[in-house]
Amino acid sequence: MADAENLVAEIEALEEKLALAKQAITRRFIGQERVVELVLAALLCGGHGLLIGLPGLGKTRLVETLSTVMGLKGNRVQFTPDLMPADILGSEVLDTAADGSRAFRFIQGPIFCQLLMADEINRASPRTQSALLQAMQERMVTVAGENRLLDAPFHVLATQNPIEQEGTYPLPEAQLDRFLVQIDVEYPDRDTERDILLATTGVTEDDAHKVFTAAELVAAQTLLRRMPVGDAVVEMILDLVRAFRPEDPTAGERVRDTVAWGPGPRAAQALMLTVRARAMLQGRLAPSPEDVLNLAQPVLTHRMALSFSARARGESLPDLINSVATGLLGAEAAA
Repeated sequence: MADAENLVAEIEALEEKLALAKQAITRRFIGQERVVELVLAALLCGGHGLLIGLPGLGKTRLVETLSTVMGLKGNRVQFTPDLMPADILGSEVLDTAADGSRAFRFIQGPIFCQLLMADEINRASPRTQSALLQAMQERMVTVAGENRLLDAPFHVLATQNPIEQEGTYPLPEAQLDRFLVQIDVEYPDRDTERDILLATTGVTEDDAHKVFTAAELVAAQTLLRRMPVGDAVVEMILDLVRAFRPEDPTAGERVRDTVAWGPGPRAAQALMLTVRARAMLQGRLAPSPEDVLNLAQPVLTHRMALSFSARARGESLPDLINSVATGLLGAEAAA
């Protein structure tokens, strides 16, 4: 009983701190509460986020603000077609000492940080994109045969422009799967855009201030995994993920006719973590089925693919996910 009471007290204290962090971020990144919530959820889960949106919607501003508020050492890399893996990871150089002796010295690349912004990630070649695979999964890089650990915590927030496809390279499925969530950054509504104009075109702007430290974020990530998840939510996560695998007996006819390949176990792991993070960000002590429904699209969209015939018919993955998830939630409620 005492352990349960301590856990509740720790979660409630963290929820208060997260509310302050969210408030500090939304003062500079105005009117995009869902985007802020998803990015904070990715950090709380120890994962990475893929931000997809048109130019000028504040994606870079969001990441810079997040770095300050969460107390993380951040670096930014502009991905271009001529970017090489060594430009991200670092490389060895040959130094000559005063006595004439020579030795190799490793110069760290920008990936040696705690929050890496990979700007326009799909503009780099597949060879350069693959340089991030090991770092995103194992939190280390191998250069010249030596494994080098990255800072803790380590997160990648990548941005991608959905309309400029000239000179771009699609992200490999293996790399997409390593992003915990796909975050769509939409145009603001009129009132929000008015607030943005007034807040950002005056003499002064709100400055971001630190709310967390890196050590506190690591502790929060550990606490998140201790949050209890009810059996009903666990079963719903399993039902939802398996329902999008065309070869699974539980998949419906629409999924079998629409989906080329579905999400793997990493999708279920991502949902298990992110529903806890959403509950925590909203001041609750445990996740609910509604959290699963809310996070189905950001977690699953980039882990699935439409068949050729489905694309020809104009099918949409977000519509399919929302339809199946809503039907599943209704069935769970009826049961």
